[in-house]
Amino acid sequence: MRGETPEGVVSKASQFSVEETLKRLEATIAEHGLKLFARIDHSDEAQRVGLAMQPAHVLIFGSPQAGTPLMAAVPLVALDLPLKVLVWQDRAGKVWASYYAPLYLAAHYGISNALTKNIAGIDAIVEGSVHA
Repeated sequence: MRGETPEGVVSKASQFSVEETLKRLEATIAEHGLKLFARIDHSDEAQRVGLAMQPAHVLIFGSPQAGTPLMAAVPLVALDLPLKVLVWQDRAGKVWASYYAPLYLAAHYGISNALTKNIAGIDAIVEGSVHA
């Protein structure tokens, strides 16, 4: 990875291509009964306006049942919910899945330990999607 990783960001190397990592993440999200709200293809949008960038996609997903109690307790956490995972390729061709650590979000917004468990599953979702 280029440069320092910002505080709170977890980046996990993927054994797969960007597209395969995205497929695996989408399947895992569905298997966990979560809703995929959006898939944003930053690189495709850049290309549409004549610019080039490395492959970069954001999946936005979650569960209203899990997220609503957090947003009711701390309304500003809605700035970072639903959960997001960035799947991207660096200049060396390595594929990464990056997201905010649940404990970082909890500390940042003052979320209780009891509610932090509602978003803690992102670690397992990403881990299971980037390794065989």
